[in-house]
Amino acid sequence: MALQISATNPEHPALLLELPWHLPLEEWPEDILVPLPRGISRHVVRYARAGAEVIAVKELAERPALREYELLRDLDRLSIPAVDALAVVTGRADRSGGPLESVLVTRHLGGSMPYRSMFETTMRPATMHRLMDALAVLLVRLHLAGFAWGDCSLSNTLFRRDAGAYAAYLVDAETGDLHPQLSNGQRDYDLDLARVNISGELLDLEASGALHPSVDPVEFGMEICARYHRLWEELTRTSVYPAGKYHYIERRIRRLNELGFDVAEMQIEHSPGGDSVTFVPKVVDAGHHQRQLLRLTGLDAEENQARRLLSDLESWMATQEDYAPGDPLAARPEVLAHRWVRDVFRPTVRAVPVELRGSMDPAEIYHELLEHRWFLSERAQHDIGLDTAVTDYIEKILPKARETLEPTLPQ
Repeated sequence: MALQISATNPEHPALLLELPWHLPLEEWPEDILVPLPRGISRHVVRYARAGAEVIAVKELAERPALREYELLRDLDRLSIPAVDALAVVTGRADRSGGPLESVLVTRHLGGSMPYRSMFETTMRPATMHRLMDALAVLLVRLHLAGFAWGDCSLSNTLFRRDAGAYAAYLVDAETGDLHPQLSNGQRDYDLDLARVNISGELLDLEASGALHPSVDPVEFGMEICARYHRLWEELTRTSVYPAGKYHYIERRIRRLNELGFDVAEMQIEHSPGGDSVTFVPKVVDAGHHQRQLLRLTGLDAEENQARRLLSDLESWMATQEDYAPGDPLAARPEVLAHRWVRDVFRPTVRAVPVELRGSMDPAEIYHELLEHRWFLSERAQHDIGLDTAVTDYIEKILPKARETLEPTLPQ
């Protein structure tokens, strides 16, 4: 069978053809590999360069490779946080014509880390709680979209910094299945698997001495269930309000917005007696602040980063002379937002030397600078200004933090 490459982008096949598909992944030469941290996998996985792209290549049988490729593309269409599927390569053979396993090619998720790399230095329990929050949000988003993961675990997840929290991304969709809607039994099965897998992974860390002594692996594994149920209940519960109290519905929607979700479709019914109203969110989409920031500024960020940037944008807009909410003659929010990007956001980020940024993207850098400004202002008991905070951050904070940042990729 001849080598076949199915790709999502017309440019990828030409780049991928230059890779040594006649060799098993374990034998790929070091000069094309990229030394990035890898998590535990049941398959052989390597990071490599394809032109300017850094890719993850996973070796597996043809049917599961094709299936996972399509599932990842489905998740991308549903705007679910997951790695990007670039291609699937089948029909591989060594130089003597012997068959080799197919491979799935995904784009490396910049700034991400597998959980075991994050535990190389003992992680504080508070940070672990933030990881559980991120994983619970990911699992809820998958279930709302009708995706049964079938193998939720820390090993099958990548984490990115997100304004003091973390964002979780699905890595392995091999065991997943997409449905119009999941039953309670399907969701409970996924959640039980997550609990068992996470407890097992933490027990493994405990045995290696990499787990904080105050952390109980079994109890921490159960935490994903509690966090998942709280979020699922908030997003899907039915609310009954007195007739005429329609602002209660608006309050519920604002609460969902604060959690980072939009209500795309809802069901509102009056009781037979007309004395109450039932409100049910039927379709809930994550990414409320992401979409708002993208619409106003064109910046694409994680949800918590977007929330923080929007807060700073609103504070800055309030200081502008041509800002007058409700005045049709005043500057539109979109105009002010692009002025903020041009005059505040970009110059601030560019002030941080590229070699000191590590794996932080521009939105995360800006969040870090805002945090440092707040810290210095609290200590000084007055606002010290963003320029002063940037200078102090570059001189005193970044050199010390550089060792903990993911190394930049080799050129």
